[in-house]
Amino acid sequence: MSYLTNFTNETGKSILVDILKTINLAENSQKITEAKAIAGKEMIAMMQYVFPIVMQIQIDVIKNYGFAANREGLVQFSQLIREIEDPDISKLRSQIRSIYLPPIAINTTNDILI
Repeated sequence: MSYLTNFTNETGKSILVDILKTINLAENSQKITEAKAIAGKEMIAMMQYVFPIVMQIQIDVIKNYGFAANREGLVQFSQLIREIEDPDISKLRSQIRSIYLPPIAINTTNDILI
C-alpha cells in the first residue's frame, strides 16, 4: 500500500512513531548501544557507526509505506516530512536525530562576535 499519493500530516506522524518503535526493539536498541560504545563521544565516529544503523532502520520502516527501500526513498520521505512539519512532527524527528547526534552545548552569551 502506497501512501505517497496521499501523504498527510497523520501519515507522517504514524511513520515516525513506527520508526521510533522499531529503533527501540531489543535487537535494534542493542546494535545502537554497541555502536555508541564504539563511537564514544566522537561525532565522526557516531556518524560512522551509529548513523548507518539508524538510517537502515528508517529505510526498513518506510518501505512498508510505499517508499523505495534505499537512500532515495529516505530522501523522498524526509522531504515530505519537512513539507508538513508541525510541532509534533518536529518533536518526533528530534527524538530520532538525538540517537545519532549528541546534544551540542551552545554558548548563548554574546561575548564572542564573529
